[in-house]
Amino acid sequence: MRSDVRFCLVFEREKLSVPAMRQVLGDILRRLGVNEDSVADILLAASEACANVVLHAGQSVSAYEVAATVGAAGCRVEVTDDEVFSPGPEAVADLAESGRGFAVMRACVDGVWLRSEPGQGTSVVLDKRIRWEPPVPVLA
Repeated sequence: MRSDVRFCLVFEREKLSVPAMRQVLGDILRRLGVNEDSVADILLAASEACANVVLHAGQSVSAYEVAATVGAAGCRVEVTDDEVFSPGPEAVADLAESGRGFAVMRACVDGVWLRSEPGQGTSVVLDKRIRWEPPVPVLA
């Protein structure tokens, strides 16, 4: 059984951060030995979550985090910013049901959750069962 690996990336809220996140997250997942189909699904869902922050977060949000935990059976990616939806849980539920981004995320991963709490910001949590391949050899 593989032990869990957890890492966190912090990005400025700008359009170029999404392809940068894809590159770094994809490289790490591949080096750990995650199957390419699983990597592609995770990257598409995470890209949608990051694009939502870049395009829709309030002006007070200058950066966001992408935290990933990879274990024997799955991968969890959490995309978090400091903004909180002030109207309450109803607004969060409405947002989760609107737009193509959440539909794309749901199609790619096994679970999608949206959390928004004062002091914690807003997080999109993506869970994906993964398959493994042998790790990419490290060249000397």
